[in-house]
Amino acid sequence: MVDVGKWPIFTLLSPQEIASIRKACVFGTSANEAIYVTHNDEVFVFGLNCSNCLGTGDNQSTIVPKKLEALCGKKIKSLSYGSGPHVLLSTEDGMVYAWGHNGYSQLGNGTTNQGIAPIQVCTNLLIKQVIEVACGSHHSMALAADGEVYAWGYNNCGQVGSGSTANQPTPRKVTNCLHIKRVVSIACGQTSSMAVLDNGEVYGWGYNGNGQLGLGNNGNQLTPCRVAALHSVCVLQIVCGYAHTLALTDEGLLYAWGANTYGQLGTGNKSNLLSPAQIMVEKERVVEIAACHSAHTSAAKTQGGHVYMWGQCRGQSVILPHLTHFSCTDDVFACFATPAVTWRLLSVEHEDFLTVAESLKKEFDSPDTADLKFRVDGKYIHVHKAVLKIRCEHFRTMFQSYWNEDMKEVIEIDQFSYPVYCAFLQYLYTDTVDLPPEDAIGLLDLATSYCENRLKKLCQHIIKRGITVENAFSLLSAAVRYDAEDLEEFCFKFCVNHLTEVTQTAAFWQMDGRLLKEFIAKASKCGAFKN
Repeated sequence: MVDVGKWPIFTLLSPQEIASIRKACVFGTSANEAIYVTHNDEVFVFGLNCSNCLGTGDNQSTIVPKKLEALCGKKIKSLSYGSGPHVLLSTEDGMVYAWGHNGYSQLGNGTTNQGIAPIQVCTNLLIKQVIEVACGSHHSMALAADGEVYAWGYNNCGQVGSGSTANQPTPRKVTNCLHIKRVVSIACGQTSSMAVLDNGEVYGWGYNGNGQLGLGNNGNQLTPCRVAALHSVCVLQIVCGYAHTLALTDEGLLYAWGANTYGQLGTGNKSNLLSPAQIMVEKERVVEIAACHSAHTSAAKTQGGHVYMWGQCRGQSVILPHLTHFSCTDDVFACFATPAVTWRLLSVEHEDFLTVAESLKKEFDSPDTADLKFRVDGKYIHVHKAVLKIRCEHFRTMFQSYWNEDMKEVIEIDQFSYPVYCAFLQYLYTDTVDLPPEDAIGLLDLATSYCENRLKKLCQHIIKRGITVENAFSLLSAAVRYDAEDLEEFCFKFCVNHLTEVTQTAAFWQMDGRLLKEFIAKASKCGAFKN
C-alpha cells in the first residue's frame, strides 16, 4: 500500500486527514504543492501555490488544505502537471480540466492568462471521452478512448506534433504517422512526447537533443516518428524522465534511451543513448516502470515484488539498478527523487491486497499452509506440493512416482546444504536468488542436477558479480565441474588478469591437479606466463 506520509509535504496533515486520502499527487518545482481526493470524492489542495497552481482562485499559499468545490464529486481518473506548474486532469466521465501557469497556452483555453481555478478544456475535446492526460514542462496531451491524441501549449521543439514550432493555443489532434492508428498510452518528457499503439509500436516527437526519442539520432521531430529499434518487441508501458525514456514490453523486458548524465538509463555508465538498449537483463521479469519529466530518477518493479532505482538519487548518481527495500516504485520518488514529486496519481487503497506473486512469496516456508516438509541438515523447510509440481519438472516427476498413500510428509535431503536447498525452494516461489557466490556454487550444482537452466544462469551471474582474487580459482573449478562454459571463460580471464595475486592464494595450490595443468597450459598459450 502507498504511504503518502513518505512525502514531506504530507506531514502537514493530521492523522485523520491522512486516513481520508484515496488519491494524491505531489507536484511543483520544489515538491511544495499537493492535491488529494478523499474517500467521499472531495478534492483538497495545499502548498506554496506558485503560478496559481492550487486552483483556489487566489495566489495565496496555504498549509491548511482547501477544498476545490469545482472538482468535488468529479471522480478524477488521470492527473498530470507541468513545470510552471500547470495542472491537467481527466475525470471518469472523460472531461478535462486545467489550471495554473499558462504562459504558453498549456491550459488549452486559447489565451496565455493564468488559470486561477479549474476550467474545463473544451476545444476539440468536448465530445471526446478522454481517458489519460500527460504534461511536459509547458505542453499538454490528452488521449481519447477512440485512440486519438490531442496536444497543445509550448511547441518550440515540435512537442505538440503539429509539423511546426508555433505554440498551439488549443487542443489539436496529432495526425501524420498516427492517422487512423489507435494509441493506448501517452507520456511526456520536458519538451518531448511519446505514444504507444495498440499493436505495441512506439512513436516519439519533439526535442531529441539527448536521443530521448530513440530514433538513432539527436534531431528534433516536428511530427510523430516510429521508434524503429523496437520493431521486434511489443511495448506495453512507456515513461519519460526529464530527458530520458523507459519502455516495458509484454515479455517483461526493459529498454532505456536518452540522456544519461546521472546514470538514469541504468547501463553502468553515463553515456547518452540515441537508440533503445535493454537493461536489467539478468533480473527477473519487470512488471512496472517509473520516471517523471521533472526528475532524472528511474525505477522498476519486478514480478517478485522487488523495487529497483537508479539515476539521480538524493544527489548521487546511481548508474546501475539498485535493489531497494521499498514495496512500490512510488516510494522511490518520495524518498530519493529531486524534487520529491509523484510520478503518477497515487492510489491509496487502505486494504491488505496482495498480488499472486506476493502471496506465493509470503507463503514460502509457512507451516500454516504447507503440506510437505524437507529436512536438510536437521532443519525443516515447509512447502506446497502443488507449487513445486507447477514450477519444477524434477518435483513433477518425483511426485508422479509416488502413489498418494505412499507420499512422505517429510523428505530427507542429504546431497545439498540447507542454505542451498532453501534458496532453491525459495526461488521456485519468488523467481529470485539471494546467495553469496560461494553458496551459489552449490546452487549451481543443484540447478545442473535438476536441469533448471534459468536458475543456472542466475547462479552464474551471482558468481560473476562476486568473484574476487581469493575465490577466483574455487569458482573456476566449480564452473568446469558443472559444465558452465560461459562462467568458466569469465573466471579464466579474471584469473589471468590477476595472475600474480591469485597464484598466491591457497585455493590455487589446492586446485585439482588436472585442472591446474589445464589452466597453466591455457594461460601459457595466452602469454600469461611469458615473464
